[in-house]
Amino acid sequence: MPGPHPRVAAARSAVTAAVADLPDDALVLVACSGGTDSLALAAAAAFAVPRTGRRAGAVVVDHGLQPGSDEVAHRAAAQCRALGLDPVAVVRVDAAGPGGPEAAARTARYAALDAEAARLGASAVLLGHTLDDQAETVLLGLARGSGARALAGMPRVRGVLRRPLLGLTRQDTAAVCAELGLDPWQDPTNRGAPGDPLRSRVRAEVLPVLERVLGPGVAHALARTADQLREDADALDGHAEAALGAALRPGGSGPVVVDVCALEGVPDAVRRRALRRAAVAAGAPAGSLTRTHVLAMDRLLTHWHGQGPVALPGRLVARRACGTLVVGPDDEPADDRTVPPADA
Repeated sequence: MPGPHPRVAAARSAVTAAVADLPDDALVLVACSGGTDSLALAAAAAFAVPRTGRRAGAVVVDHGLQPGSDEVAHRAAAQCRALGLDPVAVVRVDAAGPGGPEAAARTARYAALDAEAARLGASAVLLGHTLDDQAETVLLGLARGSGARALAGMPRVRGVLRRPLLGLTRQDTAAVCAELGLDPWQDPTNRGAPGDPLRSRVRAEVLPVLERVLGPGVAHALARTADQLREDADALDGHAEAALGAALRPGGSGPVVVDVCALEGVPDAVRRRALRRAAVAAGAPAGSLTRTHVLAMDRLLTHWHGQGPVALPGRLVARRACGTLVVGPDDEPADDRTVPPADA
């Protein structure tokens, strides 16, 4: 008896590997929009997860951003049930929020997935991001001048979320759906037309040009870059955590106080990561803290000439005082602060 199509087998193997460390009776949820990638993942999970002794269900998040989104969500839920997934939950979210519609929808979606996992007692939620998604993430990070952590792309595991398909391409997931007779929903905003999300336009316009000019394999190369940078970023973050731990002055719930001398001689990349950690620990929103902010903090250590406090996101300031760097609430007159220019 012939085995499954190679791409079907690859998807099932990827899911099996992704859940191997979970408890034997764990519930594993698939985040399914009904699109090609997540529907292929749902089919792979419905086959592979029960064969490991674990249970497989699904969560469908309705962002309400397009007319008829509720119908799309319930159709996806019906497809998941037909595959044998149980339980299957449909969650409607409010995708309004800061950072634009894409960022707001992503924030609402991940919050809903975390909440459903907690409500249902799931050990993991599988996401359908592919190698192509990873390549797009790296390109977008490069265009924004991001550092190694952002260019490392999406992690395979973060908290309850797991991405089994980062080694498979969008062609692979389409082949899985075709081979299994699945009819995925085609998101109209994925066409890459003017006005569509930037990621869709990168997918439709930028990557094809790179493949045509540089040759095939660009997406795979970008994904390899992400893997290598993640290893580097993990190592540097570990050193930064140790450096900050050694430099922190004991304190309660007040400002974060860092011993300047303890960070002298620490390599730039490690020291600046430590300063970023200090700012986040003091309450600065990580997503609003830019390299410009961190460099201005760094100058309070490396190029100290009596300059005033540095304004940070979250109504915080960093100031130098008596051989320490103090990061805490902004209680200085506005004219005394150094406000870093916006990143280019």
